[in-house]
Amino acid sequence: MRYLVLGGAGVFAVHTIKEILKLDDTEKVVAIGRSRQQTEVFNLGIGYKDKRYSYKQIHITFEIDFLTDLIDNFQPNYIINFAALAYATSWQKSSRYYDTNVTTLAKLCEHLYNNKNLKQFLQIGSSEIYGATDIPAKETDNPNPTSPYSISKLAADYHMLSLYNHLGFPANIIRPSNCFGSGQYTYRLIPKAILYGLSNKKFPLEGGGIAKKSFMHASDLAEAIIKIIQSNKLGRIYNAGVRESHSIKEIVECVCKVLKIDFNNSHIITPGRKTEDRQYWVDSSYIKRELNWEAKVSLEDGVKETADWVKKNYDQLILEPDVFELRA
Repeated sequence: MRYLVLGGAGVFAVHTIKEILKLDDTEKVVAIGRSRQQTEVFNLGIGYKDKRYSYKQIHITFEIDFLTDLIDNFQPNYIINFAALAYATSWQKSSRYYDTNVTTLAKLCEHLYNNKNLKQFLQIGSSEIYGATDIPAKETDNPNPTSPYSISKLAADYHMLSLYNHLGFPANIIRPSNCFGSGQYTYRLIPKAILYGLSNKKFPLEGGGIAKKSFMHASDLAEAIIKIIQSNKLGRIYNAGVRESHSIKEIVECVCKVLKIDFNNSHIITPGRKTEDRQYWVDSSYIKRELNWEAKVSLEDGVKETADWVKKNYDQLILEPDVFELRA
């Protein structure tokens, strides 16, 4: 089988590609990213000396013709779309989020309408489309997106479902909870907290860290993606997340426990974001019932895995930015 992975330089794509290359029927994997291929620190050495793997630098928004030419030549059986602008402060440059997350996706799918080799297009959605929840959100719950980012992701989901319902386009959608793991950018919560802890810097705990997220390790997401691909069940939406949500404070406390440092001396309280939702949390009972999937990696074990990676690559990671910078 031939796989095309969009957003292929990102941490979650890297972990997924790593698992796809373990499958016996994998003939070729082509990863597409807007930037040059990452160093081994971030790509975790995937595809090293493996002729079945290649990476191509293509900006899917501004070089969509290069991507469609590649698809025509490569003829993938499966396309996994991680490519998206994804950050909490999407009110700034919000049009960029719609350009990438909706318009480019629509252009790409239109090119694929008559592709007979395509077995499945798996769209990576977002748990943020449900908005703040008091209990785990189910796939059948009414969406309540509260930011341009989450609105754009919901629009993408609706577009994919309309293609399946009206044209038989082989679409599926997975809405994962927040994920983390080795290879993640250093401005993201868990690697950033680990770096701060190892550097004896006080971590900025926004709003006291009361907002809650449900963090899942990237290896669990990779397993869920493979199960969906192998299911041959099209037109489905699957939530994928962990059973428990944790406050940001609890997550930083877990980091401190793993690093064996005192939480009380490890952070400072900073103002919270006015637009931050109080809790993201998804119900994963449907994917467990349908595909026998559930998250296996505990928060502490996942933090340990990420901390080992940060320690191993500390000298390079400490030079990386710890603040998000929007790129088109």
